[in-house]
Amino acid sequence: MTKKILILPGDGIGPEIIAQAEKVLAFLINERGFDLKLDHGLLGGCALDAVGAPFPDETLKKAKSSAAILLGAVGGPKWESVERSLRPERGLLAIRSNLQLYANLRPAVLFPQLAMASTLKEEVVSNLDIMFVRELTGGIYFGEPRGIRMLDDGQRQGFNTLVYSESEIERIARTAFEVASKRQGRVCSVDKANVLEATELWREVVNSVAKDYPDIELQHMYVDNAAMQLVRAPKQFDVIVTTNMFGDILSDLASMLTGSIGMLPSASLANDGNGMYEPSHGSAPDIAGQNIANPLATILSLSMLLRYSLCEVEIAEQIERAVSRVLSEGFRTKDIHSDGMNCVGTNEMGDAVVKALASIVN
Repeated sequence: MTKKILILPGDGIGPEIIAQAEKVLAFLINERGFDLKLDHGLLGGCALDAVGAPFPDETLKKAKSSAAILLGAVGGPKWESVERSLRPERGLLAIRSNLQLYANLRPAVLFPQLAMASTLKEEVVSNLDIMFVRELTGGIYFGEPRGIRMLDDGQRQGFNTLVYSESEIERIARTAFEVASKRQGRVCSVDKANVLEATELWREVVNSVAKDYPDIELQHMYVDNAAMQLVRAPKQFDVIVTTNMFGDILSDLASMLTGSIGMLPSASLANDGNGMYEPSHGSAPDIAGQNIANPLATILSLSMLLRYSLCEVEIAEQIERAVSRVLSEGFRTKDIHSDGMNCVGTNEMGDAVVKALASIVN
């Protein structure tokens, strides 16, 4: 049965890095006989420019009929002056909400070849393998009321609402425990329960869910301490489950442990296993069109797509091995380059991964 994958290149470097993942998809279709149909759509600033909305109805229609979505990146300074409701990031939030992509999996894995690229000492980050499980459709990014209002004294005031229901917390907690059951069996729930009632409830619900997973070790940590511990001793963590905003911040922090945010993929999953896959970095408009962006996070996001939505675990592992082989051969984009390595562009890195994949498959 043909499976449809929706490609959303997006803005900035999005089209460039997506093009490299499409090279891998073309290899799978043409050389391995995968029965895949690729469709394309608009999301973010490019959609706003083309049709006047950051998340067009046509994109939603295509998304709902697809087995999975591969996204580049959205946003950029070009659209910072437009009405808030029309900004590219609103399109990203909307597609997550409409498809109920509530579970964001962000692995922070250090390829051993990049140990020297980390800002921390090699012994601190060697063999690093953390999975962030970020709640993605609730919390302060979606809470109402929100806005900017005028006060009686003439000042403007910005306000947002942090809100979580028990059911939202329970489902992301269960996802984290299930993920941990296939890893080292440890979950760290990150909150700010000492000052935020919403995360006080978060802690209570996570403790309740933990009773159904007696073999999983659970600990709690305040978000400020978690940030410090990620830098001090990151290998103490296995699975970190946390709120939308805390997960956004902490997973980006962890990117520097792995050498570059250009190496970090992500998966955003719904209950039915469908999902949207994207690199954890942004649109980086300052380097767009220069053939210097790192496409490996996007290619690794495709690997996650094959693993989680299409259940093609073997080829997912082969793509990961191809990325590792390319790094072992000394190929580096500018963000992870060091002396003695072969600095290549975005296109060349994509070609190298396809070549490595072909040799692994054969």
